[in-house]
Amino acid sequence: MTNRQSVWMGAVLALVAGITVALIAQPSPPPPPIIGRWDLTVQGAKGPYPSWLEVHLSGNRTLVGQFVGQFGSARPISRIEFADGAVKFSLPPQWDKANADLHFEGKLAGDKLSGWMTEADGSRHDWTGARAPSLRRGDAKGWGAPITLFDGTNMTAWKALGENQWKVIEGVLTSTKPGSNLSTMQAFNDFKLHIEFKYQKTGNSGVYLRGRYEVQIEDNAGMEPANDHIGGIYGFLAPNEDAAKAAGEWQSFDITLVGRQVTVALNGRTVICRQDIPGITGGALDSDEGAPGPLVLQGDHQPVEFKNIVLTPAN
Repeated sequence: MTNRQSVWMGAVLALVAGITVALIAQPSPPPPPIIGRWDLTVQGAKGPYPSWLEVHLSGNRTLVGQFVGQFGSARPISRIEFADGAVKFSLPPQWDKANADLHFEGKLAGDKLSGWMTEADGSRHDWTGARAPSLRRGDAKGWGAPITLFDGTNMTAWKALGENQWKVIEGVLTSTKPGSNLSTMQAFNDFKLHIEFKYQKTGNSGVYLRGRYEVQIEDNAGMEPANDHIGGIYGFLAPNEDAAKAAGEWQSFDITLVGRQVTVALNGRTVICRQDIPGITGGALDSDEGAPGPLVLQGDHQPVEFKNIVLTPAN
């Protein structure tokens, strides 16, 4: 190599090195501010109802997420468009009778969202949203006195959320037919819960923690665990094993909820251990995740029975 070639090669290497350093030194663009979890309230035809949205990055530029509507489970969003503060996406129908997609559009202003959505049936509804709280509180600092919510004699701690089909029959709190959900009169924050339940073949019910997070009750014994099977947080968290008994037998939940961290034991076996619940599940009472809420028993499916309901609040 001649001196002239050597000088030329050195200049090229220096230029490449400079460009490389400059590229490395460039700061990464900030993540889109739409990323995160959002508690939504939709103005439906029969009044407001809660909804929920999560947005996150897939790779370095594609926004994807999850959406929870008035009913059903969390639905995956394959692509979310976000530009100049505007967000939009579409979803295929889930439990809807109509075949059209749900279409969602909104605008971001600080930590607030607002916009409109078109349901599968073509109806259009306005909605508003706020960034969901983290609810990271660590371990409970202690526990208060246990509260017996049902002692086998009366329903004074409860109210039906509609026409009441619930009765006390031979010491058992019983939903005699599909009808209304049943809510405690009292609201709770963090707690431990013991509750026993029984359903018949194909039974389906649930326990809503703070009225927002459904722990599924369903006749799934012998099936592969899933996030919509017994012991799961509906649509979000799957139990780690099948711990269910056969229909017609008494079963139990022992549940601890601190912030959004939940532990679920089904029939004495821990099937979910200290996992975060991402957001509200379908059928929630509201989307105000930072507030206390009641315990709600689902009664809009098949008949179901409950007994020995004891809740221990955190101090």
